Amino acid sequence: MRTNIVIDDQLMEEALKLSRYKTKKELIHKALEEFILNRKRRDLRELKGKVNFDEKYNYKELRNR
Repeated sequence: MRTNIVIDDQLMEEALKLSRYKTKKELIHKALEEFILNRKRRDLRELKGKVNFDEKYNYKELRNR
């Protein structure tokens, strides 16, 4: 999707310095990926206390199989 947006030059410059990306396009693409991943993680935190786990479940035993 092609779009035109106005981005603060100082923010873009600092983000490019802190990243390994050479272009604004690469940087913005990665920033969007990280934003989505971060939101998904936050959604998982909202499940805390709402999911019941089996007390007999032993993840260490499954590793040995």
